[in-house]
Amino acid sequence: MSSFNDPQAVARYTDGPLRQVPGLHALHRMAGLLLREHVPSDGRVLVLGAGGGMELKAFAEAYPQWRLLGVDPSAPMLDLAADTLGPLASRVELLEGYIDAAPATGFDGAACLLTMHFLSIEERLHTLRELRRRLKPRAPLVMAHHSVPDAPGERMRWLQRHVAFMASNGMPVADAARSIEAMASRLTLLSPEAEAGLLEQAGFDRHDLFYAAFTFKGWVAYAALQP
Repeated sequence: MSSFNDPQAVARYTDGPLRQVPGLHALHRMAGLLLREHVPSDGRVLVLGAGGGMELKAFAEAYPQWRLLGVDPSAPMLDLAADTLGPLASRVELLEGYIDAAPATGFDGAACLLTMHFLSIEERLHTLRELRRRLKPRAPLVMAHHSVPDAPGERMRWLQRHVAFMASNGMPVADAARSIEAMASRLTLLSPEAEAGLLEQAGFDRHDLFYAAFTFKGWVAYAALQP
């Protein structure tokens, strides 16, 4: 999104997810724990959509021997990630680009948090397939993003709840209807069932829902033995 190249928007970024995503720090901890089940102590982990650096910092602090690669298409967001990492930045490689820019070598695990809802279905399927191609067999992928039911009434109910949560956290939501309309028009919102179907099409043969918080859902999926 263009806002991720806007210096003022980037400067405000860190505060946004904390107010929008229920239990964001817990989500980062859970993601790390799910990766740790299969990633060795000195394993390689790919973090896609790593701009801002919040999950990179959580992983680097909790698992000091992991070799982390953070990939993001926005140079300003990668600069923010370096600032967020501080002294930990020397242990993390940052790469500007999309999934195709990442090395095609076997990673022990991957994470993609709060990113997939910005991609069209075609882009998302391509991204998932390329993530699978870069993972060792049975390696985990942890992802979390907006996912809501297809039925219009149900979709609207959950979007309203999301906006109410943001407002309860002090975010200025002067026009809730406009905020909901913007989310519905700008984001690719798929149902949990459709998300599972894309994972299977992309070459992940097992997936478990581990996180559900209003409109946000999180899955851990495992790369199939055969792509």
